[in-house]
Amino acid sequence: MQVLPPALTNLIEALGALPGVGPRTAERYAYFLLKHDTQVSGRLSDSLLHLHSGVSYCKKTFAIISSDQELSDLYTDPRRDKHTVAVVAEPFDVVALEKTGQFNGTYHVLGGLVSPIDGIGPEQLHIAELVSRIDEDKVTEIILATNASVEGETTALYIQQQLNQAGQDVKVSRLARGLPIGVDLEYADQITLGRALEGRQTL
Repeated sequence: MQVLPPALTNLIEALGALPGVGPRTAERYAYFLLKHDTQVSGRLSDSLLHLHSGVSYCKKTFAIISSDQELSDLYTDPRRDKHTVAVVAEPFDVVALEKTGQFNGTYHVLGGLVSPIDGIGPEQLHIAELVSRIDEDKVTEIILATNASVEGETTALYIQQQLNQAGQDVKVSRLARGLPIGVDLEYADQITLGRALEGRQTL
């Protein structure tokens, strides 16, 4: 005996396949769409239908762009400094850095991080393209803005090694690591505390 109609259970299963969405959350989302005006679910359906055809990747930075573009606006904008490149793991890391309003360079999206456990090796990332960009755009500084995780550190180290092997005369910097605002010292983990000590500043 079916408790819910197949159309609803199929939606719950589809929503539950999304990262961070558990069974209860999937049920709430599905019920929300069911009880509201069909325009809400119609707009969502239309957005999903045109998602892949409407999105592409910049051939230079590998950031997400509209499918009718070839290059990202953050790359072609003459006000952006092409000599400074922030290297990030995923496209939405670009969004996070842009929200600060403090970076005026360009970006390079790796498409992930080196993670042998997940079967992701350096050759699957856009590292070779990064090395090529240094000469093409006369890059003077590479900012390694990867996550403060084992995978992020491993990827950053690998990129540094590749740049050294290629004989690239470029400044390589790393995002500062330390204590986030509002966190009590006693609750900070050892790695964060260690980074905070290493990056201490003179007052």
